[in-house]
Amino acid sequence: MALTKDTRLPLNDGNTIPILGLGTYASPDVPKSTGEEATKVAIELGYRHIDCAYIYGNEVQIGSAIRAKIADGTVKREDIFYTGKLWPTFFSPDLVRKGLEKSLSDVGLEYLDLFIMHWPFSLKHEGAEKPANSDKPFAYDDVDFCSTWEALEACKDAGLVKSIGVSNFNRRQLERLLNKQGLKYKPVCNQVECHIYLGQSKLQAYCKSKDIILVAYSVLGSHRDKDWVDLSLPVLLEDPILGEVAAKYNRTPAEVAMRFVLQKGIVVLAKSFSTARLKQNLGVFDFELKPEDMKTLESLDKNLHYGPFKEMKQHPEYPFDDEY
Repeated sequence: MALTKDTRLPLNDGNTIPILGLGTYASPDVPKSTGEEATKVAIELGYRHIDCAYIYGNEVQIGSAIRAKIADGTVKREDIFYTGKLWPTFFSPDLVRKGLEKSLSDVGLEYLDLFIMHWPFSLKHEGAEKPANSDKPFAYDDVDFCSTWEALEACKDAGLVKSIGVSNFNRRQLERLLNKQGLKYKPVCNQVECHIYLGQSKLQAYCKSKDIILVAYSVLGSHRDKDWVDLSLPVLLEDPILGEVAAKYNRTPAEVAMRFVLQKGIVVLAKSFSTARLKQNLGVFDFELKPEDMKTLESLDKNLHYGPFKEMKQHPEYPFDDEY
């Protein structure tokens, strides 16, 4: 199918998700106002899918940008697809709705289009919220994500969110959720790291067999935030073979890296706060990679996680020890 910036993929609950989204995570040294301005520009350029999260600490600003663009008539609320994420400190069933209401209040919207479990494990409130805190480590909790899911289903029934999904789940964890007794709604998506060095083909095939969409973050090989990423890893956009394919199409390596993931039928989150890059990213809809070039790029898969989130390895539900 020909892809455009307006292409939406059907979700298993009858809703649809725009195939290209704006990622809004920024490292702490980036002023929150930068994300706010970039979100306004993105909406003006035609982005309709905005991906954010409680832990990013900028839902107030991103929400303000969305509401400003609704107020000035650029978009209607129903044109925007907003994703929020439930942080593991809210996984206890009695806290799930509070976590969602916190995001609703910060963003200033009456409902979210998609709300996903950020990880497949829970954290206690008294530990660190973010991994960069060496004085105060994570305090793991043992809330079963299946009980968290039941509370999310209730939030969907209450009309606070249109669709519910997961993030960073492996096959085994998805299977456990799907086989849960009394499951009312399947997750519509699994948001995972995915790029030419981490193709996620097996996970995608499994998700497809269960009618679950894959949503890709770090499609350009991550923002190389030292708190999360091993800076000795190769820079994806400097890959010589990717460079050769990009030259063949007279495109940038970033455009080809994004197009590769889109052509696999995966939703792409493109993170940029630069107006020029936001415009350039829409160029992914102006060309199509030939099957042989898709194959060439597929051969670059190294099963490489830029974000292994090693701080979380102690948790029995750490997802990346499994093959997929």
